[in-house]
Amino acid sequence: MTTDSLELVAAEDSFQILLGSRVLLSHDPNRPAFFAGSGRPDVHSDRGHFSFSDELAWKGPLSVVRQSGYSVEFGRSDGTETILTMTLDRMTIRLECTDPEVNRFWIDFEASEREYVWGCGEQMSYLNLRGRKFPLWCGEPGVGRDPHGIPASASNPAHIGDYWTTYYPQPTFLSSHRYALHADTRAYAEFDFTSDDRHRLHFWDVPARLEIFAAADLSGLVSQLSDRFGRQPQLPEWAISGSIIGLKDGENSFARLQRIIDAGAKVSALWCEDWAGIRQTSFGRRLFWDWKADQTRYPDLADKIAGLADQGIRFLGYANPYLAADGELFGEAAAGGHFVLNPDGDAPYLVDFGEFECGLIDLTSSAARDWFAARILRREMLDLGMAGWMADFGEYLPVDARLSDGSDPMLTHNEWPVLWAMTNAAAGDALFFMRSGHSEVGGFCPLLWAGDQSVDFSRHDGIGTAICAALSAGLVGNAYHHSDIGGYTSLDGRTRSPELLMRWSELAAFTPVMRTHEGNRPEDNLQIDSSPAILTHFAWMSQVHSGLSPYVRHLCEEAERTGLPLQRPVFMHYESDPNTFDLQWHYLYGRDLLVAPVIEEFADRWPVYLPAGDIWVHIWTNQTFEGGQWIDIDAPLGNPPVFYRKGSSFSATFQTIAKSRTYQ
Repeated sequence: MTTDSLELVAAEDSFQILLGSRVLLSHDPNRPAFFAGSGRPDVHSDRGHFSFSDELAWKGPLSVVRQSGYSVEFGRSDGTETILTMTLDRMTIRLECTDPEVNRFWIDFEASEREYVWGCGEQMSYLNLRGRKFPLWCGEPGVGRDPHGIPASASNPAHIGDYWTTYYPQPTFLSSHRYALHADTRAYAEFDFTSDDRHRLHFWDVPARLEIFAAADLSGLVSQLSDRFGRQPQLPEWAISGSIIGLKDGENSFARLQRIIDAGAKVSALWCEDWAGIRQTSFGRRLFWDWKADQTRYPDLADKIAGLADQGIRFLGYANPYLAADGELFGEAAAGGHFVLNPDGDAPYLVDFGEFECGLIDLTSSAARDWFAARILRREMLDLGMAGWMADFGEYLPVDARLSDGSDPMLTHNEWPVLWAMTNAAAGDALFFMRSGHSEVGGFCPLLWAGDQSVDFSRHDGIGTAICAALSAGLVGNAYHHSDIGGYTSLDGRTRSPELLMRWSELAAFTPVMRTHEGNRPEDNLQIDSSPAILTHFAWMSQVHSGLSPYVRHLCEEAERTGLPLQRPVFMHYESDPNTFDLQWHYLYGRDLLVAPVIEEFADRWPVYLPAGDIWVHIWTNQTFEGGQWIDIDAPLGNPPVFYRKGSSFSATFQTIAKSRTYQ
């Protein structure tokens, strides 16, 4: 479907909005699509976990007061005074509310029974959103996200998540009818796809506009969204040609890195998030949030970084927008007026992170953003020789804080990750990666990571969520995604198994960036260098990742040109095959590779659907299969289910990887 503008078809007290021949929205007195109301929110937060309730003073349908051309005026159903005006402007529905009491808004769009819907930012549990409601608020996803399962964090019920909780919400959805809708607002929202005939969108504000996109195919639609939200530059060569080894072992990290290299691993960078020191807590090994090199833990770090550079290996660090109240930089930031303030005074708002408190840099202040970028990211990190860092957090802005620009934190909270991305981008030439986001974060953040998965195979918290996260984020304009190999969160006795580490390494080899993490409890969990068997397997998968770099470079060039993500839902290129629309755990890696990672424990065979229209070659055995069928394939450790399209211009690259096999 392609069109240049929406069409308004009006009757006396009703109207329809058409996109080509499709009815997008239909409003009449017996079935209204527009509602307004007034509410008072009650929001509670605890370390990035939020709970909501809303006391509605009133809610009612809106009725047509008058229509003129492409404009419709609405009033309350019991009056004739105009309180909201809707105007169509090509592919945009503009909304203007003149009633100061209105701070809640509902609008319904037409749905069909067999329609698929995707989007809403980065979703961890479900790629297809039909049949569920998605509150859109940036926060910690939590663990134990399956409401029917056993909570993974029974010790702290307040931190149990749900299927919809996410670091990166976005008020955007895509339809299998080849259109997309984006609401231009940062407010709390709920996108409800539970009805067979209507998609109901609810906002704690009146959006300035609703933007509609349409294309002849789904890949074209994704390309348009990438244009709208910001397109990432190509990843640097080092990031795609070797693994990034995450160690937080102080000076001993360098010796461990060398042993990993000696085992045959392809390594491009060492990532030490503990470069600024550690703080041991009941949750595990946390970092000391005072962003200066810890000379005791990492003596002569600048020299060590220079030594790695001589070997062609980069060094990466870690930062977040907080400063520990007991650190050196806290006083400097406070004196400069760079912190978010308490609502009833000029003291910095201290956020409790459990056993320590921090001030939050006020990202609405350009002076504070400039100070953080120059004083910390450049002076303490880039000038030390770092090539990049994890830019963590971005989700915790309290809704009762006082901000320098005078904005309402309820309306700024979802914008916070974008301001955090802007701060990091201003620092200079570096590869930083973030977990948090909202609309337009892609214009500043070069790389996403999936956040803090649990160290297991669980359906809503473990390894599989990294696939869903990558595919959903890619659909709304984010080309590059990766995850912590082995997961991060280890609670209530859950620890990594050798099989989990190896299966996650296999998944990571077929993503743009392959990075390890020691997790929140390094001493309790297996690491890639914990045993010869795990390390040998990791070395092999890092060689696979490195061998794919010519193909991945091609995909990066394509992403810069078209905005298409590297990891893609299978339906993006096989819309004519209806079986592809329900493939949440398969993905295309570019156009030519089909990847179906093993994400269940104790599995050595794996079901794979091969999309119709192509012949598929099993990368490890060279066996060919006709598309349009399910097959069961042997999938021992070291042989993840991966196929390439017969006739691909990169066939020789894929065959060379298989022939170079060193893992037995």
